[in-house]
Amino acid sequence: MEIRDRREVGIESWRPQMELYGKVALVLGAIKGIGKGVGLSLASKGTKVALTYYDWEESLEDMKHDFEQAGAEHLIIKTNLLETDEIPSMVDNVINEFGRLDILINNIERGGWPVVHGPYVREQWDLEMATTLRAKWWVYKSALPYLKASGDGVVVNISSISGIVGRSGPAGRIFNDGYSAANRAVSSFTETWTREAAPEVRVNELMLGLVETRHGPGTRGWGLLNEPQRQEIIDHTPLRRVGSIEDVVKAVLFIIQDAPFMTGSVLRIDGGYVLGGEYSEPMPEGVV
Repeated sequence: MEIRDRREVGIESWRPQMELYGKVALVLGAIKGIGKGVGLSLASKGTKVALTYYDWEESLEDMKHDFEQAGAEHLIIKTNLLETDEIPSMVDNVINEFGRLDILINNIERGGWPVVHGPYVREQWDLEMATTLRAKWWVYKSALPYLKASGDGVVVNISSISGIVGRSGPAGRIFNDGYSAANRAVSSFTETWTREAAPEVRVNELMLGLVETRHGPGTRGWGLLNEPQRQEIIDHTPLRRVGSIEDVVKAVLFIIQDAPFMTGSVLRIDGGYVLGGEYSEPMPEGVV
C-alpha cells in the first residue's frame, strides 16, 4: 500500500536521505589517512569542509593540493586539540567561515602501540587519555550548539576495537592498556551524547579494526612486527585482510547519508577480527 501522507501513519518526523551538498562538516585529523579520505569524499559531494591538523607538516602541501583539486569550499585549521582552550575558538573559526555546522567527524587518537611506545610512564598514559578521549569530548561540547541549530546534525565518533579486545591475543602487540580503556570510554560518550543531542543530532560510532593507515601496513608499529606476528593478525581476521581507507569512508558516508533512523549505534569495521578466525565446522549429517 502506498503511503500518500506519512502523517496518516504517525511518521511526521520522517527524514529522507541526507543531502550533503551545501552542508558543513568538521573533520578532525584530516592531514592524511582516514581523516583526509573522509574529508575528500565529503568535499566531492559538495560539502564544505573544515579540516584540522597539528602534526605531519610534511604532508601539508599534499593536503592543500588535494582539497583544492576537489573543488569544494574548505578551511584548513592548524590546532593543537590537546590544548582545550583552543577548541572553542577553532569551532568559532568554522562558524565564522561557513555560518553553520552540520557534521562532526570526531577522528582523533593516539595509536597506543606497545611495540612502539613500550611500558607506560605517566606522561605517556596522560597523553593517551588526552588525545584519544579528552579531545573528543571538548570538540563535541563546543560543536553541539551549532549541530543542534542545524536541525539535522550528525556526529561520527571514530574509535577502535581495542575497547573490546584490549591487550589480548595477537592484538596485544597492537593495543596498550590506556588506548583500550580510552576507546571503551568513547562508547560511553556515544550513548550519553545520543540522548543529549536528540532529536536534532544523530550520534553514532565507527569502531575500527586494523586499517592500512591505522595499526596496519604503512604504520611504524606494523613495521616493527615480524612476519609471523603480522600473519597471526591476518589469520585471526575472518576476511583475511586489513581494512582500507575506502572501507572506512564508505561506512562513514552510510552513517551520515543513508541511516536517518540510526542513532546511538556502534558499527564495527574490522573484517570480523572481534569474532576471531576460528574455524566453524559444517553441521554433521546426524544419525536420525
